[in-house]
Amino acid sequence: MNRLLSGLILFIGAQTLAYAQGDVFLCVDDNGKKEYKNTGAVKGCKKVELQGITVVPAPALPAPGKKPQGKPASSPSDFPKVDDSTQKARDSDRKQILQDELKTEEQKLANLKKEYNNGEPERRGDERNYAKYQERTNLMKEDIARTEKNIEALKREIANAK
Repeated sequence: MNRLLSGLILFIGAQTLAYAQGDVFLCVDDNGKKEYKNTGAVKGCKKVELQGITVVPAPALPAPGKKPQGKPASSPSDFPKVDDSTQKARDSDRKQILQDELKTEEQKLANLKKEYNNGEPERRGDERNYAKYQERTNLMKEDIARTEKNIEALKREIANAK
């Protein structure tokens, strides 16, 4: 509790110093209890040298609804540029890759659902313990959910592709 109080007093002392730039004294009583004060005419007090605090104001924000002034960011003149036909080819390749991934994920989902068998997959020989069977069933359910999310994400990505 004393540390918390001392820390709070130090914080308040530092805040006071920031505003008033007054002197701060560290006073230690006979029991070793430390206390920060703004007067040091008491026995056991020493002046604490604190660095001045520099305050730098934040840049002004534009008013709501107004556009910031200045030029928009542009590429350097030596920045490599791609012609339209090359970019269209890259976009086409990207879309084809996404469609291939989508087909793969859809096939994976079909296989997972077939194996999952509506929540009752066939038991394997190493699953004599029902807990192991349930664990595998839960993992399969999680795989199906993950694959469905991947399919949704790929469909969104394909829709956003140029």
